[in-house]
Amino acid sequence: MKKSTGLIAIVVVVVLLLIFGVSSYNKMVGLNENVNTAYSQVQTVIQRRADLIPNLVRTVEGYADHESEVLTRITEARAGIDNAQSPQELAAANDQLTGALSGLNVVVEAYPDLKANQNFIQLQDELAGTENRISVERRNYNESVQQYNNTRNRFPMVMMAGLLGFEAKEYFEASPESQEAPEVQFN
Repeated sequence: MKKSTGLIAIVVVVVLLLIFGVSSYNKMVGLNENVNTAYSQVQTVIQRRADLIPNLVRTVEGYADHESEVLTRITEARAGIDNAQSPQELAAANDQLTGALSGLNVVVEAYPDLKANQNFIQLQDELAGTENRISVERRNYNESVQQYNNTRNRFPMVMMAGLLGFEAKEYFEASPESQEAPEVQFN
């Protein structure tokens, strides 16, 4: 009788551990997919921004042919977005594109006809709207990463997560350079 009671207790413990393990695994899979979906959204809106750039460059080229250095920097920065492989690389490429676009704003100031061009105004408005979308999607991504990492790093999940290959996720962080306010000069 004692053997069967001990065997039943062992079976109950094993079944409970299996239930906990399967439940934990499924929860981590779901959280991982939330992070992947949120990252995909960040990539989508940043790519949308990058896709607007050729139209903007063509519009500016018509007015400022000799400003090729600025336009080249924008084109190179846009290519960095396509080559980004991680949230940090994508953030760095996005910051580089933002910096290149700020150089474009200096060029635009020198060409009043360009500032009044309807196509240019529309592209600027689309870029501004896309900047807002990027901000929202970055926040959503970071919230998903926080939820994933919080769950993953809590005991006893941290032990299972390591065994099952669930690594901590990286936040989408702005570069230190983007933390500095740009210098604005009014003439």
